[in-house]
Amino acid sequence: MSNPFHEDNGPQPPKVLKAPVEILANLRLLQQHHDPLIITFHDRNQRFQSYLVEVDRDRGLIALDELIPNDGERFLKNGETFRVEGFHEGVRIAWETQQPATVGEFEGDRCYWCPLPAEVTYHQRRNAFRAPLKQTQLVPIELDGDRLSAPVKGVMLDISATGCKLRFEGDLSGRLQTGQVYERFTARMPIGPITTPVELRHLSFDEKLGMSFAGIRFHKMSGLVQRNVERFVYQLQREARRFEKDELF
Repeated sequence: MSNPFHEDNGPQPPKVLKAPVEILANLRLLQQHHDPLIITFHDRNQRFQSYLVEVDRDRGLIALDELIPNDGERFLKNGETFRVEGFHEGVRIAWETQQPATVGEFEGDRCYWCPLPAEVTYHQRRNAFRAPLKQTQLVPIELDGDRLSAPVKGVMLDISATGCKLRFEGDLSGRLQTGQVYERFTARMPIGPITTPVELRHLSFDEKLGMSFAGIRFHKMSGLVQRNVERFVYQLQREARRFEKDELF
């Protein structure tokens, strides 16, 4: 019997997308979901964070937000080539920019205009279905553990059978540490609350929004908690499919 919480074929090898329609669709996913991007320059060890703020198909351009830290701008002005890497729902989306970026503006904010990539690497690395939550159904969560002086409260943005994405107010980079296991993660899901240890896998702070975004993996879940998580994911999956079906008619 197949597991409804996993893709049929599991993780896939990387694919190179060259069709413009596929490239545009994946770039727009990164833009619309405000997924953080990692920027690296060739022959440099430093990593920078940015966001994709615009995809302009007519002009053949994309706009990247200001780099964090902002001293990366001098590498862009020098015309150095760089690599962009983002993750959306377990999929790694990456490309290289060989042509110089130009400093400009988008909707009144500083940005960097770059040519649309001619090809994009697409790598489905997770085999668990990840269900996004609507703005009206975001789940309140609380993260606590022996290394925290006080619990941290936020909301859940999406969830799979193996982990979830969280949002917090303010900059938590000084309080939370990636790779750390936090013993008490509580989520007040509509079907009932769960409490389980979790491992913090990713953490980023968006200065403009004033919010931190985190990716966590469930750690040593009890059988009962796992069943409740899977039941909630399955419920969201059914709702999403029903919504997609309604959209067709």
